[in-house]
Amino acid sequence: MARTRIRQHVNPLSIKYTKPISLPDWNRIYINANNPLHLDIGCARGKFLIKMALLYPDINFLGIEIREALVVEANENCNHLQLPNLYFLFCNINTHIEDLLKSFHLGILNCVSIQFPDPWFKRSHQKRRVTQADLVCTISSNLSSNGHIFLQSDIQSITNEMKEEFMKNSSVYEHGENADLTSNYFTVLTEREASTLNKNKLVYRALLKSAHDHN
Repeated sequence: MARTRIRQHVNPLSIKYTKPISLPDWNRIYINANNPLHLDIGCARGKFLIKMALLYPDINFLGIEIREALVVEANENCNHLQLPNLYFLFCNINTHIEDLLKSFHLGILNCVSIQFPDPWFKRSHQKRRVTQADLVCTISSNLSSNGHIFLQSDIQSITNEMKEEFMKNSSVYEHGENADLTSNYFTVLTEREASTLNKNKLVYRALLKSAHDHN
């Protein structure tokens, strides 16, 4: 299947990405909608999640991507492989995170990954970064008691800022000796991660754990 040509960056604050979205019936999407949920924010073409879904059939995977053409391509590939535990959703996660998580049972969110997000280096553009305070707080309040958050970037300051935002705005803590990872927490690399490592460049990672439960 031909790769979809895409823009590298889109402005998440434009009106196009603030409109309401229609959420699917998750019971029609997943073979078991009560399975633990892994939310991957900024999933791009979805190849990481496709490999993860094949490896972990008892976990539901949901990829979020703001570039609609990539979501269409990813869902076509998912349907071709007939994966009953994987779905891709076009949305601006900062606008729609509350409605999205309300559509699932509380405590089902077991893992959130944010990998190589757009850095938006200019100070005037930093409000476009994905790890805004509202997003972080909403994720924290919906994370399962044994849930975790995995962050990585090839830019050290971006990983540090994401980690700090979670630490100051949510009920999470650095996971002991694995807080700053020298290797990937998962068994699967993203395309960007593999490309970065192949160039002998560093990837900066952090693993955070939930500090609360839903009892």
